[in-house]
Amino acid sequence: MSDTSKPPAEKPKRRSAPRKRKPAETAAKAAAGDAGTTPLASAIKAPAQRPAAEVPRMLVRVPLSVRWRDLDAFNHVNNSKYLSYLEEARLRWMLAVPGMGMDGLVAPVVAASNLNYRRPIGWPGEVVVELFVERAGVTSLTIGHRIVDALQDGTIYCDGNVVMVWIDRESGHAAPLPAGVRDACSATA
Repeated sequence: MSDTSKPPAEKPKRRSAPRKRKPAETAAKAAAGDAGTTPLASAIKAPAQRPAAEVPRMLVRVPLSVRWRDLDAFNHVNNSKYLSYLEEARLRWMLAVPGMGMDGLVAPVVAASNLNYRRPIGWPGEVVVELFVERAGVTSLTIGHRIVDALQDGTIYCDGNVVMVWIDRESGHAAPLPAGVRDACSATA
């Protein structure tokens, strides 16, 4: 028997559209052009300054001491401790807000957190956690934060924000922001 079958026809090659770059990818590629700078290092520089009209309302500045136990094997503050510093500052602020005790029927929970690690924190050291209002919604509050050096102006270790949602403890559903929190967020500096 002879093989009379034809070889399979080649499929025409598909042309793909040029790949669109994501904004972060484009910024990183542009930053890579800087002599002696890695794309990552360029991408994590301090954020641009906001126009004066957009300066958020400062809630509190909380000084904290860096503890030896906060360090990791690389001899700098472990990234998870940054979250602890932010939590401590938020709790101190909330306990200072009239009517915001820890025993209410409505309580805040963290819905999202965003931390941009700008540089390592060493020991010994003193830092200040700054909290400010980015957005106050009906049931949620976006609290911007910065961890800065207490002694060196302009040294930012971390920035970002946390979204807090107030919930009814009995139902577990979202609840309106307490009046004291809303007042604290809208008070003029």
